[in-house]
Amino acid sequence: MLLYLLQGFSLGLPAAFMPGPLQAYLFSQTMKNGWRRTLPAALAPLLSDVPVITLTLLVTAQLPPAALRLVQIAGGLFLFYLAWGAFQTWRTYRPQAIAPDAGRQSVWQAALTNLLNPNPYLFWGLVGVNILRAAWEQAPASALAFLGGFYALLLGGNALTIFLFGTARDALPRLNRSLIGLSALALAVLGVYQVVG
Repeated sequence: MLLYLLQGFSLGLPAAFMPGPLQAYLFSQTMKNGWRRTLPAALAPLLSDVPVITLTLLVTAQLPPAALRLVQIAGGLFLFYLAWGAFQTWRTYRPQAIAPDAGRQSVWQAALTNLLNPNPYLFWGLVGVNILRAAWEQAPASALAFLGGFYALLLGGNALTIFLFGTARDALPRLNRSLIGLSALALAVLGVYQVVG
């Protein structure tokens, strides 16, 4: 169970700090409305990921074991790809301002932003569902540990990002670059685990 909890932590960290549509939305809303009003939007993945996880579990349940192994290897390669992108972002990091939009800040808007983002589908389809299925086969508590670890770091990271955007604008570039570098390392290690495992 501890292994799955650690895997959840390791995958939640990159998901929280990698630049993407949700992070851009959180940034724009924080700049517009302040961190206190934007903080509830950190919970958006809890709403948007439920249909994504359900869909990927239903699709992969129909696949034979050999196909699942190929999906697992593809997931490892996808993690290497994400790690390389994170490394490139870390290496050439330059903070860029994102103009705030005129939309009203809400958890639902953030959830819709995340639901329309291809990254959750790729993550759960290629990586997350394999770990979740293996954890469930070991024990339901292991699956809950994986999900708990993943969402603890994802939601906590989103909340931290919102807080940092709102209160430490000058220090943010250095901290954000460090978190991106840590994310690249975590993704590469998990990619090795997926391919070998």
